[in-house]
Amino acid sequence: MNEIPYIDLKTQHAELKPKLLDAIANVLDHSHFILGREVVEFEEEFARLCGTRHAVGVNSGTDALILSLKALGIGYGDEVITVPNSFVASTTCIRLIGARPIFVDVGDDYNIDPEQIEAAITPKTKAILPVHLTGRPCKMDAILAIAKSRNLHVIEDAAQAILAEYKGKRVGSFGRLGCFSLHPLKNLNACGDGGIIATDDPDLYKQLKIRRNLGLQSRDNCIHWSHNSRLDTLQAAILLTKLPYLPQWTQQRRENARYYQTHLADIPQLQIPNEGEGEKSVYHTFVIQAEKRDELREFLHDRGIGSAIHYPVPIHLAPVARELGYQKGSFPVAEEQAKRILSLPIYHNLTNQQLERICQNLRSFYGSANPSSSS
Repeated sequence: MNEIPYIDLKTQHAELKPKLLDAIANVLDHSHFILGREVVEFEEEFARLCGTRHAVGVNSGTDALILSLKALGIGYGDEVITVPNSFVASTTCIRLIGARPIFVDVGDDYNIDPEQIEAAITPKTKAILPVHLTGRPCKMDAILAIAKSRNLHVIEDAAQAILAEYKGKRVGSFGRLGCFSLHPLKNLNACGDGGIIATDDPDLYKQLKIRRNLGLQSRDNCIHWSHNSRLDTLQAAILLTKLPYLPQWTQQRRENARYYQTHLADIPQLQIPNEGEGEKSVYHTFVIQAEKRDELREFLHDRGIGSAIHYPVPIHLAPVARELGYQKGSFPVAEEQAKRILSLPIYHNLTNQQLERICQNLRSFYGSANPSSSS
């Protein structure tokens, strides 16, 4: 039986290998490995893609968040509102600059619940950090209205959401800064770590370029205590090669999602993700909620079908977060979702035969017959 992996990077790179090798060879030929011309070109292309004036390449999505918080002057004693159901990096960045994460529960869309933000604001609050989890955009109108009324910064964690849109506008372009990961598992992926920050603010843009390069205004003039967070030229060359394919890959992910939505919607034991009004999701992950989740995952694994859980332990319940004082029950929606969520394969090069097999096995597990429309 041919396995269906949860992610299939080998196939993606096999298709692009000649072009990727040419791009790498060009970098080897000019040998400008640090902040070479490919970095500048990628930043310009990404800003156009995101709908912002500027973009700054950095070495990871985590550093994108850290540098963004620092650029806005957020640090010791400050508070930043975010969610407990993201990858730990969304919170790590806040603690590493000395600020305190203040969690807010999420909605059915896995994103921050705007109705709960106001109650979390204190005189120490400096920013809201919404996470566009799974590639689905947050309700940015409501978030921005709260931020404006309370004079708070908005920093978007768009690590999973490149090309996602809310009411016709690309995520990462709503807040003061939008932070993206280019990790190998992301929709636009480097062959190693990488990240990028989008902004319309020319002063923040200039500051971030300095902060990502050890605080150097020039070779001999350091104006910030900072660290090395540069996007490698080799990675920028790889990303430039992949960038033209991203709209097509994204559309295919959306079509794969529609296949699942059509063929699984009638199974009562499953909750299938959809899109709200004005939302365009890019389905970095396709996260269902399933009864008997762990048994289902084992059932799929035994039949050669990969899956994942994003994320099994909410951040506030992780050992590292005990210092924050939260307890089990602090965020009931996120905690209940963590018991039920399961990510199905969604990558762009899945075949219809693979999608059909995944759906058939889900139906088999729950004893659900194929509907007449799923011939």
